[in-house]
Amino acid sequence: MATEKDQAFLEFIIKGIVNNPDDVRIERTVDEMGVLLSLYINQEDMGNVIGRQGQTAKAVRTLLKIIGAKNQARVNLKIVEPEGSTRGPRAEAQSVDTDVVDDLKI
Repeated sequence: MATEKDQAFLEFIIKGIVNNPDDVRIERTVDEMGVLLSLYINQEDMGNVIGRQGQTAKAVRTLLKIIGAKNQARVNLKIVEPEGSTRGPRAEAQSVDTDVVDDLKI
């Protein structure tokens, strides 16, 4: 893709979202599967970039796919978790008491 419009677009969007724009770094790799943009940001900005229930990240990925489609390329975004991240393990799904479920059936 000429002048890496996808990378410039992603950098512009992300720097507008984060509180530490100087820490934003994007690596662009191209292979037979398409273009992969790896996004490196400050760990304090992860919540801003991902958004509530991943909505911001999903919107950015959608916009990148549109840019890729205009240039006949498949563009994917990988948000790299920063070193020293303090994110805990994912919450386990709550188990359902089958007796309670059976009582609710009519």
